[in-house]
Amino acid sequence: MSDVLVTENPEKSRYEAHLGGELAGIAMYELRGHSIVFVHTEVLPAFEGHGIAGALVRTSLDEIRAEGERDVVAQCPFYKSWIEKHPDYQDLLHGRSALDEPADDA
Repeated sequence: MSDVLVTENPEKSRYEAHLGGELAGIAMYELRGHSIVFVHTEVLPAFEGHGIAGALVRTSLDEIRAEGERDVVAQCPFYKSWIEKHPDYQDLLHGRSALDEPADDA
């Protein structure tokens, strides 16, 4: 089977995952101030078990990190769980990076 292609569709406020040229899943978001709030992730039943949801999360977070303009609120339970299992993405969480950095005593 071909690779999952994830792209942002800002007109619909969502990331879309395609597999074999077909829409396989979506991650819906809302923009609130400097945050992007992921509110819902859905994979179509025919595409479950192909890593679609994980690809949506990883690609969207990688893009947000690269742009460097927003932090993330993981309101969606799948996003929240995925980020908890991948600590290298936890610094993107709203309010997280400032709280987790050690104080500079110099």
